[in-house]
Amino acid sequence: MTSPPIHTKQAIEHIVREDWGQILAILVKQLRDFQLAEDSLQDAVEAALKHWPERGIPENPKAWLLQTARRKAIDRIRRHRNFESKQPEYALLMEQERQDFEMNDEAIPDERLRMIFTCCHPALDEKSRVALTLRTLGGLTTDEIAASFLDKEKAMAQRLVRAKRKIRDAGIAYQIPEPEFWSDRLNSVLSVLYLIFNEGYSASAGDRLIRFDLCEEAIRLTRAIANLLPDEAEIMGLLALMLLHHARSKTRFENNCLIPLEQQNRSQWSQTAIEEGTTLVKQALKANALGPYQLQAAISAVHSEAESYAKTDWHQIVLLYEELHHLQPSPIIRLNQAMAISYAGSVADALEWINTKDISETLQSYQPFHATMADLHMRNGNNEAAISAFRRAIELSENQPEKAFLKSRLNKLLH
Repeated sequence: MTSPPIHTKQAIEHIVREDWGQILAILVKQLRDFQLAEDSLQDAVEAALKHWPERGIPENPKAWLLQTARRKAIDRIRRHRNFESKQPEYALLMEQERQDFEMNDEAIPDERLRMIFTCCHPALDEKSRVALTLRTLGGLTTDEIAASFLDKEKAMAQRLVRAKRKIRDAGIAYQIPEPEFWSDRLNSVLSVLYLIFNEGYSASAGDRLIRFDLCEEAIRLTRAIANLLPDEAEIMGLLALMLLHHARSKTRFENNCLIPLEQQNRSQWSQTAIEEGTTLVKQALKANALGPYQLQAAISAVHSEAESYAKTDWHQIVLLYEELHHLQPSPIIRLNQAMAISYAGSVADALEWINTKDISETLQSYQPFHATMADLHMRNGNNEAAISAFRRAIELSENQPEKAFLKSRLNKLLH
């Protein structure tokens, strides 16, 4: 097969990224088999790569992919050695094939919430729940998910296979549970949405700094969860956190180059998103059920409400990070707190904090650690240490705009 033109392939990849989760969720519901659904959708994508460059991208790509994936599933079921056991799914797919109507967005149901709760079943371990949902719903590649967990791709691939097999073998129902069973899964659901947003807000790899599709998908799904549980403080906190971050997304880069927070044009931040986010933070805190997402949202609100970087209430941010670490101990939280300390006190205070909290030893493979250390050493006048840290941060980065930004800062020290 001749490779499609680069621009057509990119267009197809973009469409697949946007619609993967919704189409796969529908297929999983119908087939009751994650692997069969994913394989059939992948077959449809390969068919698109073959036919769309010749015939043009269809008017409704989502409907085309769904219909083609169903046909590919029928073919796979026919060839399956246990064909008789697949008769219910086969009959359903054949009936849908006989229905003669033009599918549009309104005719295609949205099953993604059901998918989230299925992937986050308590029978799966926490890490597998998050990884599986990122793969099936967020459309992230195995490599991207592995990067989110600082894991190797092969180990993550094996984890995903085991998770899908467990759902199939255990007969886990594809459904949104009754409210009394939500507590078993809600933390995982929120973790999934948080990681999807994070991957969109700071893409771990590729030539884009921000993937707006993932950010907006995470916000949309979090709103849907919030509508189902309107009084849950941590859901409000997570939604607020996403909105406050997303409010400044478009000022984080220019010509695909990273612009750090201190240089961003605050007049271009979305005031609508900031107002909604800060309102949600205040509403969540009134519930007196403090959680990590609320505290992170409160930190983001302090940044969002500051007139300038210099006028940020860094002392309050230091205290909020202390409370956050109390609820959720993490060297990454301590690292972020150190940066706040460097502005609330001094860079020397921040470097001493990092040394006394034994942060460096556990974060040697964490790219933001080295970028932070480079910034602190540079501000402290220790250019040699800064150059070394910048080089390590560049080496660990797989995102091209981020890598270019780090290189530009390094070059300023070298020349």
